[in-house]
Parts: sequence; C-alpha cells; structure tokens
Amino acid sequence: MVKLVLFDIDGTLIRTGGAGLSAVERTAATQFDRPNGTSHLKFAGRTDLSLVREFFTYHGIDPTPENFRRFFDHYVFLLEHHLQSSRGALCEGVAEFIHDLSQIPNAPSFGLLTGNIRLGAEIKLRHFNLWDRFQTGAFGDDHEDRNRLAAIALERGTQLRKAPLRGDDVVVIGDTPLDIACARAIGAKALAVATGGATLEVLRSHQPDWAVPDLRGVSAREVCSGAPQRAA
Repeated sequence: MVKLVLFDIDGTLIRTGGAGLSAVERTAATQFDRPNGTSHLKFAGRTDLSLVREFFTYHGIDPTPENFRRFFDHYVFLLEHHLQSSRGALCEGVAEFIHDLSQIPNAPSFGLLTGNIRLGAEIKLRHFNLWDRFQTGAFGDDHEDRNRLAAIALERGTQLRKAPLRGDDVVVIGDTPLDIACARAIGAKALAVATGGATLEVLRSHQPDWAVPDLRGVSAREVCSGAPQRAA
C-alpha cells in the first residue's frame, strides 16, 4: 500500500484565476521597475526561487538574498490581495479524491510537493480551505531544483511516519512533465492530471503510471493500492 501521496498545487489542486501571475507581475513592476518584466518566464512546474532568479538574471538585477527577500515579501502581500478578487477554484475531482483517499483503511499521509514558497503555498491553500489537509511537504524555498524537492519531501515523510519510506511507497500527483520527473527522481509512482500545464497527450508521452483528464478519472483506492495501470 502507498504510504505517502504528494500533491502539486497550481493546476493540480487549484487554479488561482491568475492571482499568482498577477502578484509576480505587479511585484516586478513596482519593486524592481520592470513593467511586463516577467513575460519571458515559463511558469509551469517551476520553483519560485528559480523563476525569480531567472527574472533577476534577465534584467541584470543582482540576485542577492536581500533582493529575493524583497521580491517575496511583496509577492505574498499581493498574492493574498489578488486571491480575494480572482475567480479561482478547486480543480475537478480534487475534493472527492482527497475525501476518498482519507477514508481508506490505513490511509496514506498527505503531503505537498510544490515549487511555491511555503508561505505562498499556505496563502493559496488556506484561501481554498485545503491547507490543513496536508501534514508535510517540500516547497520552493527549500531548494531551487524541483527534483531535489522530491527527495526532501520523501525525507520529511519518513520523519512524519517515523519509519523509512522507499520511493515506491510514494505517489506524486501533478499536471506537468516536470512533476512526472520529480516522481521518477525518487523512484515514486506518478499520477498525471491534465487540469493545468499540459495536455493529456503530452503527459502520456512521459509515461506516468496514470494519466487522466482530472482526478475523477482514477479512484483513490486504485492509487493507494500501489498497482497502477500504466498509462497508454
């Protein structure tokens, strides 16, 4: 049986209706005088630290700890503001899947594996009443490399459960090929959902264990059994 399920956030659990992107764009404009300064960035599956470093490099801004802190301090303030007026929502099937997963005997632990900085993740998920469902996780301010985050999440899951976890005790759920790569980096199973950054066809080409249009396309019991039907 699977012992730990790790969820990506944006495009997997929730859609923020553009609140996150708006907060990043506004921070770039107001704090660093770079209007439209993030248009070159590709956000899907990335860590916040790597995105901001790329922004700094592209515009010749010194990537000092002070500048990172300045960016993120302003970003989280704006994120909370933009969420209040956004038309965000849970992704299809999320509430039912989490409920069903929690009802399985000897249910797995729930964790996050996200490129969001921890405070950004908390602000987003509290807005959708999801934050308290998760017991552990790894975040974008833990490491810039998404695959290293997977190893951190596995280590924290081991600490939570007070017993060693192997990669095949874990399922990673995400909406981009980079989420599938995260799973493979620790030998975990990968459940890909086409609710965010990539089409079902693209996700299937990366050979996850499951590839579904959304979380209504697979049962929590099947995921928890650890015996997936390989995606075609």
